[in-house]
Amino acid sequence: MPTLTSQGLTELKLKANDVRQGIIRSLLSAGSGHSAGPLDMSDVFAALYGHLIRHDPKDPQWPDRDRLLLSCGHIAPVRYSAMANFGYFPVEELLTLRKFGTRLQGHPERVRLPGVETTSGPLGEGLAQGVGMAYGAKLDAKQFRVWVVTSDAEHQCGLHWEAVLTGAKFHLDNLTAIVDRNFIQIDGSTEDVMPLEPLAEKYRSFNWEVFECDGNDIAQFVETAERATAVKDKPQVIIANTVPGKGVSFMEGDYTWHGKPPNAQQAEEALSELAQARQGIAAHE
Repeated sequence: MPTLTSQGLTELKLKANDVRQGIIRSLLSAGSGHSAGPLDMSDVFAALYGHLIRHDPKDPQWPDRDRLLLSCGHIAPVRYSAMANFGYFPVEELLTLRKFGTRLQGHPERVRLPGVETTSGPLGEGLAQGVGMAYGAKLDAKQFRVWVVTSDAEHQCGLHWEAVLTGAKFHLDNLTAIVDRNFIQIDGSTEDVMPLEPLAEKYRSFNWEVFECDGNDIAQFVETAERATAVKDKPQVIIANTVPGKGVSFMEGDYTWHGKPPNAQQAEEALSELAQARQGIAAHE
């Protein structure tokens, strides 16, 4: 994995901003969808596609690619916007989100869109799928890594913890889970609906290597991911602490944006704020 230079970091920050703008535009066009989670994971997805994972947009089925799974399929707008901004398809296609016949379904669908590894929707399944892929890679002596992005609320699903057990049993050090720890779900705070803390200690007790970081700080996330992927004999989890709705001030920290899109006026305000932020990033290059 190459070293992240200061110029490279600036480019990732700009990409994350582009991803956020793509999310807003696609949600406005769709008239439905999730806002808070996609926005708060934009930095993580920019870092993954722009620096951390091995992939080739021109050859989405490259056999030696890393596998990136999105378990929490409802935040699909961030994956679509990241894929578009890193060359998988034209950014204009983002405006077809959730429309009849689109490749950009409300939850990712593997067959329709090259580069999507799994069809996701029911929460709690993604890590189990990732465990299977990582174990298969071990059996076949393949060198690719499996990355699984999960929401924090889906840790309320039993299947997820069965996968945690299985990953540890088979010492899947080619498996890295990323938890979007934004503390929200559709009904409010995760800690009110079904408390997850102490989340890090739970993973440690299941014999995973645990890392925590600010998921909205790209440099910190990249450094944490580099340490995680150096671990041997254990799967790793990165608990990425994020601010729901990050980048759009009137959405930040508000769980009610978990499952709704902006209207035209709100989208205009959000895009204006993001454009100003982008200018600030570029000015500090």
